[in-house]
Formats: sequence, C-alpha cells, structure tokens
Amino acid sequence: MNTSDPGHREHASVATYIKVALVLTALTGIEVGAIYIRALTPILIPTLLVLSLAKFSLVVLFFMHLRYDTRTLSFIFVGPLLIALAVFLAVIALIGAGVARA
Repeated sequence: MNTSDPGHREHASVATYIKVALVLTALTGIEVGAIYIRALTPILIPTLLVLSLAKFSLVVLFFMHLRYDTRTLSFIFVGPLLIALAVFLAVIALIGAGVARA
C-alpha cells in the first residue's frame, strides 16, 4: 500500500526545527529590545508588526507544516488570511479616521 502523496514533501530534520526555534527566539529578543530604544519610537509599531509577521510566517511554515503540504492547502490557508488582514487594516483605518475627526 503506497500512501505517499506526490505533492507532499518530506519534513525537515530536527536540526532545522532547532534553527527555526533559535531564529524565533532572536526575533522575540529583538522585539523586546526595540521597545527600549528611544530612537525607534517613530517606527516602533511598524517594526514590531514586521517582526511579528516574520515570526508568524516561520511558525506556520515549519511548526504547522504548511511548507510541506500541497499548494492547494497553502492557498486555502493564505486566502482567508489575506481577507482577514484586509478587514483588519480597514477597521484600523476607519478607527484612525474617526479619531482624526474628533
């Protein structure tokens, strides 16, 4: 009985997971450190959002194994994620516009 899926690649080694965990730890350290650097105050929020997006991507790709699944499953995950992101940004823009008017 052949259970291999042609679109399903073999998973990464333990060493890869350790490297990803170390990168996630470093990114978290950078996030915490960035809060204490006064020069970053004007760009603090965008910086933290980019770092969080990088961490989210690594977790999804490696620990949720999306990197090793078929493209169809990736699109099923990414499509609604993009819609949710668009709604989030629209709500933030609306709240910002409401605050600016008040």
